[in-house]
Amino acid sequence: MKDINKILELSQKVIQDKDINKGDADYLSRLKKENINILLIMAGIICEKFKGRQVDLCSIVNARSSRCSEDCSFCAQSIYHQTDINTHQLLSKKEILKAAYQAEAAGADRFSLVTTGRGIDGDFENIISIIKEVKKKTNLKLCVSLGLLNKEAALKLKESGVERYHHNLETAPSYFEKTCTTHSYQERIETIHIAQEAGLEVCSGGILGLGESREQRLEMAFLLKELRVDSVPLNSLNPIPGTPLADKESLPPLDILQTIAVYRFILPKTDIRYAGGREANLRDLQALGLIGGINGMLTGDYLTTSGRKTAEDIVMINDLGLKWSNGYPKLIKNKSS
Repeated sequence: MKDINKILELSQKVIQDKDINKGDADYLSRLKKENINILLIMAGIICEKFKGRQVDLCSIVNARSSRCSEDCSFCAQSIYHQTDINTHQLLSKKEILKAAYQAEAAGADRFSLVTTGRGIDGDFENIISIIKEVKKKTNLKLCVSLGLLNKEAALKLKESGVERYHHNLETAPSYFEKTCTTHSYQERIETIHIAQEAGLEVCSGGILGLGESREQRLEMAFLLKELRVDSVPLNSLNPIPGTPLADKESLPPLDILQTIAVYRFILPKTDIRYAGGREANLRDLQALGLIGGINGMLTGDYLTTSGRKTAEDIVMINDLGLKWSNGYPKLIKNKSS
């Protein structure tokens, strides 16, 4: 009963709009598995209190898939790793518009253009042109993920109609050097600040299961809170053959769900979003994340791996009695490109 009473005490504290501290979060992260069901329920109550019962659906397009100069240990697109991926130059305006129409028709409310690479490069002006066209021809909220950012580019993105910039921290500061050596953690933080200063919302989270400790997962959560990001996507490592983490053992599903719930206690007013790896790692337990603190989902395919169909996610959302951001599936509009 001691653990249950502590969960109830801390959840009441959060509901009263008070922050839990690192010691509180550590306590919740150490709970025995038999108490995780109570933790999930209370995280769900906190989520409903501050975020309502609506699930924000987003979709991405791999706008340019190439070999990246960075050595992130988890990434299939790194030039340092021997992986079997399809590469292509920046997709045409017509191709990206088609992907946007399909995402909107399927039920997504947000749509993000993602490019491989360290940061802003020679494709930037073409990307701006594409963004303006998607903004004009859809009702989607637009996001981009283009790597490290500079002030001039951030302002141009804002002016073109982008609402949110995605740039993950990936892991805790104390673990980052074990995942990447070709750029610094501070550069990632600076990109977040640059986006915010330009008036862009920020979507930033990380990957669970890189080898980090339980304490380091909390370290990342409290830093994200300090940075005041708007959305926290939580990926679960889906090991890719040819990367240094190819043989990494996956986190147990209950560990992932417990982490999600604790993040909701730490970040009660922030969108917490399912991202890559949930299908492979949570399997039949995906719905429990929506009960236990998740209020957003990246739906459809990911950058180099297949995801779950949006229609299947919508069935799951409806079965839980929740709402979804787009409200209803739309027919793909007959729009000229």
